[in-house]
Amino acid sequence: MTSSWKEKRVVVTGGAGFLGSFVVERLKALGCSQIVVPRAKEYDLVRMEAVQRLYEDANPDLVIHLAARVGGIGANQANPGRFFYDNLMMGAQLIEAGRQHGLKKFVALGTICAYPKFASIPFREDDIWDGYPEETNAPYGLAKKMMLAQSQAYRQQYGFNSIVLFPVNLYGPRDNFDLATSHVIPALIRKFDHARENRAEAVTLWGDGSPSREFLYVEDAAEGILCAAEVYDDSLPVNLGTGTEITIKDLAVRIAHEIGFAGKIVWDTSKPNGQPRRCLDVTRAKELFGFQARHSLEIGLKKTIEWFMANRHKLREVHF
Repeated sequence: MTSSWKEKRVVVTGGAGFLGSFVVERLKALGCSQIVVPRAKEYDLVRMEAVQRLYEDANPDLVIHLAARVGGIGANQANPGRFFYDNLMMGAQLIEAGRQHGLKKFVALGTICAYPKFASIPFREDDIWDGYPEETNAPYGLAKKMMLAQSQAYRQQYGFNSIVLFPVNLYGPRDNFDLATSHVIPALIRKFDHARENRAEAVTLWGDGSPSREFLYVEDAAEGILCAAEVYDDSLPVNLGTGTEITIKDLAVRIAHEIGFAGKIVWDTSKPNGQPRRCLDVTRAKELFGFQARHSLEIGLKKTIEWFMANRHKLREVHF
């Protein structure tokens, strides 16, 4: 990436969160000194008045929209209405107010949950509209996917420059490790560590372990977002991932081993599995802006678990 970041004024929504904190760090490393991170107590992005005030106060050249109301399967099941409304309104209003303000570029982060439940493997961007998402997280996935429709419509009618990226499940240091709202990797780390510490004989996990998932290390995701922000100017959706999948069962065994839990893993098949498989075609990101993930799952998990063990008594948790 170039030194062009030194002159840019950048708003990063969600910049104090998990992914956002790494994006902000990388921006600073690239020489960007004009970074605005709106906080919810000052700017409720679900409200148009607050969004417009943010644009007036910050006067950005670029908005990177990472803020989201998001969680694992349990959180999605408990909050389908809130996840749909909050995510829909944040994205739609930030784009519309950006257009009104004359924003030079808008970078939106979608979600792999937007893909059809039975999409062909690997998930190709051209297939993103070919079916309904997996039911447990469909409201969230559809709300985020609306930014793609809006991006394409606004580019066609207004010439508004926006891009939409679709990352796989992220993981890494500073993740949300709250068992009620976290995604699979931090939840497994937390569960196995608790079981090891309490000398439990078994750990019970949701589903049957058969679904596959692809995971992207958070530092790689931040790099991909900023690569796209710098050089990509089109409304074709672009996947961000590694192109490699692993079953939840194999992932659980790997994390249990890394944590040092030697007990039994029990699968509660009364609980949902979620989408059967997730694995992305990552060709477009490499071709359009040269992005390729650097961390293997093995290395990323070691870094994440090392951070967890050093910070386990002061973890970030997210409640709804």
